[in-house]
Amino acid sequence: MLLQSIDLAVAAEELGADGAYFRVHHFARQLASPFPLLAAVGARTSRIEIGTAVIDMRYENPLYMIEDAGAADLIARGRLQLGISRGSPEQVIDGWRYFGYQPGEGETDADMGRRHAEIFLDMLRGQGFAQPNPRPMFPNPPGLLRLEPLSEGLRERIWWGAGSNATAVWAAKLGMNLQSSTLKSDETGEAFHIQQAAQIRAYRAAWKEAGHTREPRVSVSRSIFALVDDRDRAYFGNGQEEDQIGFIDERTRAIFGRGYAAEPDRLIEQLKTDEAIAEADTLLLTVPNQLGVAYNAHVIETILTQIAPALGWR
Repeated sequence: MLLQSIDLAVAAEELGADGAYFRVHHFARQLASPFPLLAAVGARTSRIEIGTAVIDMRYENPLYMIEDAGAADLIARGRLQLGISRGSPEQVIDGWRYFGYQPGEGETDADMGRRHAEIFLDMLRGQGFAQPNPRPMFPNPPGLLRLEPLSEGLRERIWWGAGSNATAVWAAKLGMNLQSSTLKSDETGEAFHIQQAAQIRAYRAAWKEAGHTREPRVSVSRSIFALVDDRDRAYFGNGQEEDQIGFIDERTRAIFGRGYAAEPDRLIEQLKTDEAIAEADTLLLTVPNQLGVAYNAHVIETILTQIAPALGWR
């Protein structure tokens, strides 16, 4: 899977896609350790963005993560786009505790994840904080030392995966870009794409109120398959065309967005009605990587050549 992920990123760049983003899941035979993969993709490509969606900050040492992220971004020459969050439903119960982390007094695990994120963001400013050794192995610059390697500009390329309107607003206040996935808290009972569009508008309003000087970026994720041959119809011809309601934990009712799978003309008409895609500036296509590099390259190429131009996507 790791080697195919690199090959698929190379294929995506050759096809003209803009980026390759990877999910991160611990305790699963998936992509649990993103930075070696990101660095490898960065070394094999030259143009595309390379990102995550998302790194679960409950599991992360923010200072060590600064070093990993800085190294991967420098190898990629400034193309890293890191999606981070408090995490998604896990393979094991409270998996972060096996990594040595525990919420503080009065904290939830989500609070701990956001605290780790705030430390990470603070350290990305590159300010010195560590007292240098008077007899160091290598000569030190004057003053307190920062973490190395630090990649300038990475702070503006951090995204928060928000599952609710409130966390989207929180991310805006901290100056993070927004990633909104295929599920979110069911806050109004409306269709998923309508709730997601409202979340994006709340985020943009909070960003403006915070007084940030740059324009933020907002992405949404979708499963989109154009049925153009027998393989497509066999794999996705009976796809889910309605939102689903479920619970991501015992307390949180969630709405899961529908997938899109249809002949190109019908697919284009369906996508025109998706309000959240219209609100966002970036669309992340989720692909079934278990079906191999060649088939996924076909999926991506079909979207780029037969769907995107008709919708004005670039």
